[in-house]
Amino acid sequence: MKAIPAIDLREGACVQLVGGAYDQERVRLPDPLDVARQWRAAGFTSLHVVDLDAATGRGANTTIIEQLVRGADVQVGGGVRDESAVERLLSLGAARVVVGTRGVEDPGWLESVTTAFPGKVVLAADVKGRAVVTRGWAATTSLDVVTLLERVRPLPLAGVLVTAVHLEGQLQGTDVGLFRDVVAASPFPIIASGGVTTADDLRALQTTGCHAAVIGMALYTGRLDAPAIAREFSS
Repeated sequence: MKAIPAIDLREGACVQLVGGAYDQERVRLPDPLDVARQWRAAGFTSLHVVDLDAATGRGANTTIIEQLVRGADVQVGGGVRDESAVERLLSLGAARVVVGTRGVEDPGWLESVTTAFPGKVVLAADVKGRAVVTRGWAATTSLDVVTLLERVRPLPLAGVLVTAVHLEGQLQGTDVGLFRDVVAASPFPIIASGGVTTADDLRALQTTGCHAAVIGMALYTGRLDAPAIAREFSS
């Protein structure tokens, strides 16, 4: 399993939010490019970039993303709701593009975009408990995450990013039971996110069969030893 640092962009800065709430910003670093350099220097080979402003309709961090994706394995998401946005990010150099809200709410569009870009689109399945949430985590659907995985099974997805929103940024551990269930239900690689606090959390996720884990708050607050984690979780 591979550990992937998160770089969440807000107003040009790299931030970490508790539970995705804009009024619960705990970390703010002014230079996301320097943050990316630090994670690469620590030994991480991939990055997970999210444009929080685009996801919530507050703007975009396009220029920074253009620089982050150059010559690196970077998956990018946040506010990607049309095929041209997917094409643009891939043309800039993104390895994969993460789609969330529209991918969940518009199955026909998801089929179209994954057919146009097979193996390049990751579906973000953000969940509270087992219920899928959309629109920057503000809207709770009636869709269970396992049902969603069954629905998208025929599509040529690169993977599914499952975020345990109920644990995001809280440094209270991750939802191992959730990830065990989604790995069992998914034909695609599962990327876990939300709540990772210790190396043992990552080891527990590894036992579920997760392909990768996105880590944020625990890295930014020093709860995890970045070089040690990069060494242990590198593939």
